[in-house]
Amino acid sequence: MKALINKRIIIIASTALLIAFITFISVNAFNSVGPVTGFANTITRPVRSLASNIAGAFGNIYASIYRYEELERRNEELIQSIAHLQLAQSEAAELREENSRLRSLLLFRERHGGHAHEPATLEGWTGDNWTHTFRINRGYMNSRIAEGMGVTTESGILIGQVFNVGPTTSTVITVLDTRFSAAVFIGGETIEDSDGTATVKGDFTQMHNGLLILDYIDDNIVVNQGSFVVTSGAGGVFPSGLTVGEVVLVDTHPSGIGRFATVRPSSPINAISEVYVILGFQHQEDDQVAEQVDEQPAEHVDEPIVE
Repeated sequence: MKALINKRIIIIASTALLIAFITFISVNAFNSVGPVTGFANTITRPVRSLASNIAGAFGNIYASIYRYEELERRNEELIQSIAHLQLAQSEAAELREENSRLRSLLLFRERHGGHAHEPATLEGWTGDNWTHTFRINRGYMNSRIAEGMGVTTESGILIGQVFNVGPTTSTVITVLDTRFSAAVFIGGETIEDSDGTATVKGDFTQMHNGLLILDYIDDNIVVNQGSFVVTSGAGGVFPSGLTVGEVVLVDTHPSGIGRFATVRPSSPINAISEVYVILGFQHQEDDQVAEQVDEQPAEHVDEPIVE
């Protein structure tokens, strides 16, 4: 477009120079305007008018092109500014997420200071229609992991249990898997503030709904929608105080005997990427026994009488 404008400007300039040359000759030949100049003015008046209009039009077009290029440049600058803002926003979001994760981990360590745990990364899901499992990047060659160990999030939410240990990877069954079960408190973290104890386990039907169940609940246990389910530590498989989930429905068992409740895991199972394997913990029963031994008075032993 610029080449076309430049070409036409050259044509107009050449015409103007030709007219100026003829006028100059006429004035010098007759020492006045002369007939040639008058004739040239008469003949070229329409041409000069057209040339002036064309020059003005092309001037406007050139100005429009300049404004367009300026707008295009400013638009490119705005696009780059938006890209920088989006990058900064993304980095800020990542920092907030990392900060939240570290805060949760700190809280987990404060609440479960007696636990020895090891971080692991989820490498992929290995379950099928009958199971619900995933694989982590820890095995007996690169960690102290062993079968039966609990697997949690950084905030202490129980999400599964180590099922099979390989050289560098291990298989974890989630709380939704039918092979999973755990002794739990209902409605509290200790027996004193809970509404009772029960066993939570995976169920084939509920697994596909993302739920697990409390089965055959005793009649004297209070279970309501919204009640929290927390590990009790009974049996020594899992430490006490690990959150499992929240009761979403309480109903009578299909057999007509007892009640059952469906439980939603506190952590979205399918969204996890990093986990913590509990390598060891101090049993609550051991603490209680130690306290009882310390509280017992020492037996009195009669000293021999020395005559």
